[in-house]
Amino acid sequence: MQLPFFFEENLPSSGNLILSEESSRHIVQVLRMKEREELLVTNGKGVILKASLLSANKKKAEAKILSNSFLERTSPRVAIGISLIKNKNRFEWFLEKAVEIGVSEIIPFISSHTEKQQFRQDRMKGILISAMLQSQQAWLPEITSSLKFSDLLTNFSYQNKYIAHCIKDDKKSLTGELSNINRDENTIILIGPEGDFTEEEVDEAIQNKFTPVSLGETRLRTETAGIVAAVLLLNK
Repeated sequence: MQLPFFFEENLPSSGNLILSEESSRHIVQVLRMKEREELLVTNGKGVILKASLLSANKKKAEAKILSNSFLERTSPRVAIGISLIKNKNRFEWFLEKAVEIGVSEIIPFISSHTEKQQFRQDRMKGILISAMLQSQQAWLPEITSSLKFSDLLTNFSYQNKYIAHCIKDDKKSLTGELSNINRDENTIILIGPEGDFTEEEVDEAIQNKFTPVSLGETRLRTETAGIVAAVLLLNK
């Protein structure tokens, strides 16, 4: 049976651990854990603590640290730059699945055809944490505040840079491009909004050394395209 898994941003390396009110409430009211039961805690940066519950207090549970381990990242960084979309539920679904697949960074952006402008980074981070814990991972993907498309093109440094779009133009198949990628190099791919990128945006991306690619023969929703790209890049 798997031990319950929790997230705490700041972790001591030894001694006792005081859990946050959110974790404490889940321990006591949802899982109904008792003293001496064991749990796992991660800081989302590779550290995993195994601990034994000392005090089942629903506001400030305390646990004794039994062991401390560190998990290295097992794959190169894959970042998905993705336009905000109008349907909040679909965007949240994308975030959840991207974490489960192993994406390391998510960069929401606003481009010419982006309909939704507002973005609650705190809520989205909560979704990432839940997905990380559900999939039993020790690395929490980074999520930036939303950026203007032009700022995204110049603010990040990746060895492999792609932009996926639907404009009938000269572009390469992403699956074909994968044969040229070094697994030790970091990669970013940009996914546009429901109305796709404009020709001017694609040209601007090319000027900033992004390679235009296709994700297949069919036209995909924004969130589906993000997941397809993530699967291809993380299983290259």
